[in-house]
Amino acid sequence: MKNLDSTGLKRLHRQWRRQTESDVAILLDSVQTPFNVGTILRTAAAYRSSHIWFSGATPLPSHPKVARTALGTDRYLTWSYCEEIEEAITQIKDSGFSLLGIELSEEATPIFQVPIKEKSCLVFGHEDRGLSSQALEACDSVAFIPQLGRVGSLNVATAAGIALYETHRRIWNP
Repeated sequence: MKNLDSTGLKRLHRQWRRQTESDVAILLDSVQTPFNVGTILRTAAAYRSSHIWFSGATPLPSHPKVARTALGTDRYLTWSYCEEIEEAITQIKDSGFSLLGIELSEEATPIFQVPIKEKSCLVFGHEDRGLSSQALEACDSVAFIPQLGRVGSLNVATAAGIALYETHRRIWNP
């Protein structure tokens, strides 16, 4: 066994793109750390997210630290900025997406059990405070990522990577 060369890598990714019909978007609700935002952008590009909404205090792709971490992958993404979370929620719902909050909340369902809609927008919140009350109330469903260790929560960029993968895994294997 050996590592794939660039041609093999392109073929592998093309194969998965062809068998994936999904429309998964992202809403960042005041995710403040530029390195987290850049990592989320890079992961979103890898999973071909259809759109990213930035809201509140979330730094934009043009921020130097976001750009450094995203490594140019923002060119594969479309995005919008809404100063107020309510404006972003309205745009998302008007675009036909259901909102799936990724949050440690009282009535959250394990992510592997939550129904995935045809058009889903994953919502991620502030690193310490989580989703704003407005975003949490607007979510059609809320999921959490089960953890086995003694750490109370995951880094938001790590959680975004897991949630994007799990969403697509469920699309690939309904």
